[in-house]
Amino acid sequence: MFSPSQEEHCAPNKEPVKYGELVVLGYNGCLPNGDRGRRKSRFALYKRPKSNGVRASSVHVISTPQASKAITSRGQHSISYTLSRNQTVVVEYTHDKDTDMFQIGRSTESPIDFVVTDTISGNQNDETQITQSTISRFACRIVCDRNPPYTARIFAAGFDSSKNIFLGEKAAKWKNPDGHMDGLTTNGVLVMHPKGGFTEESKPGVWREISVCGDVYTLRETRSAQQRGKLVENETNILQDGSLVDLCGATLLWRTADGLFHTPTQKHIEALRQEINAARPQCPVGLNTLAFPSINRKDVVEEKQPWAYLTCGHVHGYHNWGHRSDADVNERECPMCRTIGPYVPLWLGCEAGFYVDAGPPTHAFSPCGHVCSEKSAKYWSQIPLPHGTHAFHAACPFCATQLTGEESCVKLIFQGPID
Repeated sequence: MFSPSQEEHCAPNKEPVKYGELVVLGYNGCLPNGDRGRRKSRFALYKRPKSNGVRASSVHVISTPQASKAITSRGQHSISYTLSRNQTVVVEYTHDKDTDMFQIGRSTESPIDFVVTDTISGNQNDETQITQSTISRFACRIVCDRNPPYTARIFAAGFDSSKNIFLGEKAAKWKNPDGHMDGLTTNGVLVMHPKGGFTEESKPGVWREISVCGDVYTLRETRSAQQRGKLVENETNILQDGSLVDLCGATLLWRTADGLFHTPTQKHIEALRQEINAARPQCPVGLNTLAFPSINRKDVVEEKQPWAYLTCGHVHGYHNWGHRSDADVNERECPMCRTIGPYVPLWLGCEAGFYVDAGPPTHAFSPCGHVCSEKSAKYWSQIPLPHGTHAFHAACPFCATQLTGEESCVKLIFQGPID
């Protein structure tokens, strides 16, 4: 079920102030087993009643572990950079009344505001166990200005229950020319800002890595390489509408409050579903009426469910013919045009945050069959998402399935009622 906050988006100028929302790619409106507490598919960041942001204050260079422990146990936030057994730099942080901090990671400990676990491609089978997660327990933090324009900035690593961030001997770390320490987390936090915002006109930006202090670097040779990339001086860690954040196991989409205000709502998508069904599309062979199942039943294949041949786009009801002995088991021959290709049930894309416009659902991703507007389908078809330690590929935002085929999406051809 959808929470009220997902049902309607508040206008950006109303209280409480919403900084934005993080939406996990690969989920179609909620987690397969339901959203629970801090573990959900979508997380809204609101202005806190009292600020909890922090900023760097004093720096200590320490030669003994005992002295380091004495500083990090003061109850202040701190970041420790272990340079060698005999030298650690500890940067203490003090309260910042002008910012709010939100932390994201795999840990369920109290400092984490949004618990994120590894996304399973195709997400229908949530029982699949990830034996070795690559997402950090305290992966990253987002710091939002409490005053307009409510700028949101992202930083690698999050403070643990002791209010500390520890970068051990093996972690990539360095001293910048201005003297301040910085570093990278083991598998890194990658960010991609689309060119032109989050609209149908947008183009993919370049994936970058964000440091613990929020600087922007080119990617390492592999995800956990010791050598950092090059500093990109003309880019920042400021999140914009449509920015993607990859935590090596899950990718998050950042939507600003203003961007969400111009995005279709859950009610809008439901109205589009009813509009398609009201047109009574028919199977051109069986002549039976087809209907997209209700949003609440989006995981169960129903009798009237539309199916499509993803090479040509012809929409049918389910049938058992068209198998070819020389073709792949999932490939069928379309009875309308004799094109051979995957034949799959169609599912409406229900996560409104992934839509770049409010157009009708006319296109399906291949090979999963999720349906959304033409501009949304074409936008996600061109976005390279990190996969594993050094690969990138386009994926369906609703289920994280890697896209295939020449276009990655196909225009659907519905047949209206004959009567």
